[in-house]
Amino acid sequence: MAKKTMDVVKGLDLQRYMGRWYEIASFPSRFQPKNGENTRATYTLRDDGTVNVLNETWSDGKRSSIEGTAYMADPSSEEAKLKVKFYVPPFLPIIPVVGDYWVLFIDEDYQYALIGQPSRNYLWILSRQPRLDDEIYNQLVQRAKDEEYDVSKLHKTPQSETPPEGEEGPKDTKGIWWFKSLLGK
Repeated sequence: MAKKTMDVVKGLDLQRYMGRWYEIASFPSRFQPKNGENTRATYTLRDDGTVNVLNETWSDGKRSSIEGTAYMADPSSEEAKLKVKFYVPPFLPIIPVVGDYWVLFIDEDYQYALIGQPSRNYLWILSRQPRLDDEIYNQLVQRAKDEEYDVSKLHKTPQSETPPEGEEGPKDTKGIWWFKSLLGK
């Protein structure tokens, strides 16, 4: 049976989408640290219209991060289908790796969002705050289910009451899992 066409947000205001988002839940990637917490993404609009992406997570007190670039897959389309490009490995940027980033839902105040991929192998629930109201969370899960995602794979990401700021914590360069998870492999 053919999968239904995924509903994607139309007319996403990239400017309003910028800033920090906390990962409330996601489909775990086998490349992602099992004990990753305080996972977050920070998006910054560049002058050329592309977006700088900074993904960070903390594991055993160590910060690991990776930076990449996001851009509209089809600039003439209204649909919020983005491509995200990272270079691997992070410390030797030779090979560009590109993944899909589809905004399936965002509230009108741009406070929480549901992100997926055409493969349906990855799903993220993001929020401007480290906590998300259960009722809203459940609505987003139901929305993902309606788009035929296997929501039994959703795993909540631990977020501390006081998320770490800035660059503290020893650096960990094993950022490879970020792109592998974005690739949907």
